[in-house]
Amino acid sequence: MDPQRNQLVFYLNAGHLLDHLFMLIFPTVVLALSQEWNRPYSELLPLSMGAFIAFGAGSIPAGWLADHWSRFGMMVVFFIGIGAASILTGFAQSPWQIAACLTLIGLFAAIYHPVGIAMLVANETKRLGRTLGVNGVWGNFGVAFAALIAGALAQWFGWRTAFIVPGILSIGVGIAFYFAGKHVTVGKTAAKGPGPKLPVAMLARIFVIIAITTSIGGLIFNATTVSMPKLFDERLNALTNTTLGIGVLVCIVYMIAAMAQLLVGRLIDSQHIKNVFVAVTALQIPLLLLAGVSQDVIMLIVAVAMMFFVFGQIPINDAMIARYTADEWRARAYAVRYVVSFSASTLAVPLIAWVHARYGDLQPLYVVLGVLALGLVGAALAFPGERAFKTQPA
Repeated sequence: MDPQRNQLVFYLNAGHLLDHLFMLIFPTVVLALSQEWNRPYSELLPLSMGAFIAFGAGSIPAGWLADHWSRFGMMVVFFIGIGAASILTGFAQSPWQIAACLTLIGLFAAIYHPVGIAMLVANETKRLGRTLGVNGVWGNFGVAFAALIAGALAQWFGWRTAFIVPGILSIGVGIAFYFAGKHVTVGKTAAKGPGPKLPVAMLARIFVIIAITTSIGGLIFNATTVSMPKLFDERLNALTNTTLGIGVLVCIVYMIAAMAQLLVGRLIDSQHIKNVFVAVTALQIPLLLLAGVSQDVIMLIVAVAMMFFVFGQIPINDAMIARYTADEWRARAYAVRYVVSFSASTLAVPLIAWVHARYGDLQPLYVVLGVLALGLVGAALAFPGERAFKTQPA
């Protein structure tokens, strides 16, 4: 890989970190905001619903623009746009203003997955799993640092700085990305390439399975990452009772669990994808159920294991798209994959708010997630096995 391409990949991976960081600042900030505004968690958390709706709905137009205009240009818009939207959120004065600004963050955040990942996997064949695994780790670091950065800034300097400081950083990265990549050919437009040589019926089966697993997986991912700060706030009183302390613990959990994507990425390159798929989804069920009833140190251990397999599923779905779609419409394929995933994940916010308002505890939420994970296992088992692919004509 040439140095210019290496530099571009660095910025694309950094974009994944920033994308998830911005989407998960508010679930930590809301802990401080509910105290400052003297409003309940279940009332303020739904202010982020617009962000998650835009995160999913914006994927389709983002993918279309990338394929018809410029993937590189769309990534520049992503970095600068999401940074500006975050800074604007930091100046919000009322709940409706916060909701509107968070929705704007979600709209710009929608650009990354269909565009950035399509750029990343262009012409990548031999190390596809590794490439997606490394990118996934960067994204999970964004999930992890969202809690840490938001918790620290909110506690030391006020919740507004938790949006303003990352916003300034993103704009700076966007400017650097523009100058680093404006003369690099790869990723500016989609290269034409041959489509997958599989029967239409098998491709349809694969994409139905992708739709099922990304919708359920998206809901589980969002529900666990959005609820984790509140879960730790209520379950880890023996370990911490501050917003910063919660942010640190959430960050540690996600940093350790992030390594799952490296491991799964390597397994995808060396093993048949179905075998990895079944194992990763099946292990989520008992861990989700345990997370609902654990406390203190046991809660931390279970949370690490649970998030390890929740994070580990992500590169599997992305690898399916990369392997079974032609490059000229891959950004749109990723757009469809993520609009399904993020649209389903939007349900997590009202579900969390309703469960907490109704039961005063998040344990029923994790029972629901454990039951939903059964659907993941069923879809993984339905994925075509190695023999089915070998019997297809070359």
